[in-house]
Amino acid sequence: HGGAGTTAAGLRAAAPTFVLWIGAEQPIWAAQVKRLGVGTSQRFTSVTADSLRAGLRAVLAPACARRASEIAERMATPDESASTAADLLEASAQQGRMPIRVSPR
Repeated sequence: HGGAGTTAAGLRAAAPTFVLWIGAEQPIWAAQVKRLGVGTSQRFTSVTADSLRAGLRAVLAPACARRASEIAERMATPDESASTAADLLEASAQQGRMPIRVSPR
């Protein structure tokens, strides 16, 4: 459906993506999929047999698969992301630059 989580998971998996969006933030992520060259999108309520066929052809194209692989290689894994966030927080605390105030209980 093209939400933030499914879009990120698809990118991380190097999967070309055909987003059939409904609403909320989905059109934003659908536009990013197209901008990155890793897939295409269409509003779910406007899908026809022809547009579905065209969308599938687009995501099955070798160029789309190549671009999806390129993006996936540049993405951090969840473990790397958590580790980096922890390192940044620790460094900020050591330098006295905590982004938030924590009250002792």
